Amino acid sequence: MGSGRSAGRRRSRASRGGAEEEVGRVRVGVIGGGQLARMMIPAAIELGIELRVLAEAEGMAAELAATAVGDYLDAETVLAFARDVDVITFDHEHVPQDVLHALVDAGVPVRPGPDALRFAQDKLLMRERLSELGLPVPDWARVETAEELDRFIEAHGGAAVVKTPRGGYDGKGVRVVHGSAEVAEWFAALAEDGRPGALLVEELVEFRRELAQLVARRPSGELAAWPVVETVQVGGVCSEVIAPAPRSAGRLADVAADVAIAIAEGLGVTGVLAVELFETHDDRVLVNELAMRPHNSGHWSMDGATTGQFEQHLRAVLDLPLGGTGTHDDWSVMVNILGGPAEGSLADRYPEALAGHPTVKVHNYGKAPRPGRKIGHVTAVGADLDDVVYQARAAAAVFQD
Repeated sequence: MGSGRSAGRRRSRASRGGAEEEVGRVRVGVIGGGQLARMMIPAAIELGIELRVLAEAEGMAAELAATAVGDYLDAETVLAFARDVDVITFDHEHVPQDVLHALVDAGVPVRPGPDALRFAQDKLLMRERLSELGLPVPDWARVETAEELDRFIEAHGGAAVVKTPRGGYDGKGVRVVHGSAEVAEWFAALAEDGRPGALLVEELVEFRRELAQLVARRPSGELAAWPVVETVQVGGVCSEVIAPAPRSAGRLADVAADVAIAIAEGLGVTGVLAVELFETHDDRVLVNELAMRPHNSGHWSMDGATTGQFEQHLRAVLDLPLGGTGTHDDWSVMVNILGGPAEGSLADRYPEALAGHPTVKVHNYGKAPRPGRKIGHVTAVGADLDDVVYQARAAAAVFQD
């Protein structure tokens, strides 16, 4: 069990041995230079790990560790980067399968591996596999024509959710529709592609709230789960996270952890896995989306848990024993800073935010403000949920116009 007041769950299925090389000499390569790679840097420093980042461009969020800049779609570029590291992991799931397999063929440990990542890269494959595993998912179908989509919509009360199987995130590639005409251009794109293709359609779930369950798994089989959290979405983008999810103790927490553990094992995930969930009005828990990497819903753990998700991810991909997942206090609340100030930088607002909210932790992603962009987050912890929510929201509001 994790240590702390609100313990997460841990399970070991294999030897607790792991990386045989001294940690101080281990080099972890991260493909992608975004804020997730940036937030791995402090954890790597604390563990004495050398973190190297292949960034897509100069000046990205993880530039502090960017040892190379190049195209992650190009196998030769990625292979050249991988020659100087001991294991490859990711800031995102968009590295193509042929590049991933080229790394594996070259003998580079890739964690999570291509066989797991394909389920995060293709929502149709993910739905098929989760259904095969008997896990709870919304009613869904693969649709290749407008007629098939309209039949599904008619059979599900006149509305449904349509998703492009690949490439969507933060609400992109997802639409609630009442007829196939509302995604006509998506069908047209499939036809123009010249290859067999399909869209994913799902029932429009009437949910009470959205949850997320994070787990970590190492190659030798040990797993650790943090408490299930409640997430609040605004315009398809995560706005805030409450950990643990209110009113989740008992059955709900057990079901969420069991589902995420079953997915991690069934898909062979290594590293951190985030499972986004719906809690329905009739008390079901359904799997919505997966992310095989540290995730926005786990940022609270950096300040609120015994082991934060970025340290845990590094431990997991190196096959090191996992850390405890208990919480430091009763509640942790994370609020994203979306967009940022209309003029100036986040740092310009530090005096007001830090003086007014001295118990709140501020995380700056080093990104230029832009409407709708995640440029940082704040976390507050404490024993009184109302006060913790207030402190986190008020501190985040200082940075936004």
